[in-house]
Amino acid sequence: MRWDGQGVLFDPGEGTQRQMSLAGVSAHDIDWIFVTHFHGDHCLGLPGVIQRIARDGVPHPVHAVFPASGEHYWRRLRHASAFADTDVLVEYPISGEVAQIPPVTAMRLSHPVESYGYRLQEPSGRRMLPDKLEEYGIRGPEIGELQRTGSVRGVRLEQCSAPRPGQSMAFVMDTRLCDAVFALADGADLLVIESTFLSAEAALAREYGHLTALEAGLVAARCGVRRLVLTHFSERYGAAEEPLFLEEVRRAYDGEVILAQDLMRVPVPRRQKAAK
Repeated sequence: MRWDGQGVLFDPGEGTQRQMSLAGVSAHDIDWIFVTHFHGDHCLGLPGVIQRIARDGVPHPVHAVFPASGEHYWRRLRHASAFADTDVLVEYPISGEVAQIPPVTAMRLSHPVESYGYRLQEPSGRRMLPDKLEEYGIRGPEIGELQRTGSVRGVRLEQCSAPRPGQSMAFVMDTRLCDAVFALADGADLLVIESTFLSAEAALAREYGHLTALEAGLVAARCGVRRLVLTHFSERYGAAEEPLFLEEVRRAYDGEVILAQDLMRVPVPRRQKAAK
């Protein structure tokens, strides 16, 4: 994920280096690493990624966020083999129900091992209204002064602008339905969410701590998600069954849905225009 000019790598599973190469992404593009939990499919690519960061001489800090309860796994993966180590990794082991590491909010999910979902949130701002600026005769440097100070010649910022919600993206992996899933997804412009099972295996999903496609759709609908990306499909399903995931989602959600595929590029939706 490219976010405010920084590269965010979520859950580097086995084969991540190869996929980065195919996608044209280098170690220098990584500023953040987020690990939701320490099941192998979400973390076994860490040794290669970390060693590539070291080998390529990445000069900037790389912030690594992971569940504190799995710190012993992090240490093993961090030092899985001999290499010339790097000192640019900044570690953030997290614990508790909610953790804040700006610009990220992490929330505890419901899975057999401790797992966290992540939300990237841009601060809200205001959108200048050209017709109102013209009406009040505010031009040139005065526009910047109005934005900085909140008023110019008795004209308030609120009179010449409209609220502009900050963009948001949520990443929700292995979990049962729980309050944190809805909190993370609330109003998200982009929701990337696991959809491991179809509803016929709902009991199995609950047993193993996963979501069904229908549940992912219910979350998106209830939370007003603008663009929904389904991923983490069980190996029991083949390509011919992919349309069934979309059919289930459509029972609950009528917004934009994307079934994730390798090397697919998915943009964050453009900003919604603020009402005048």
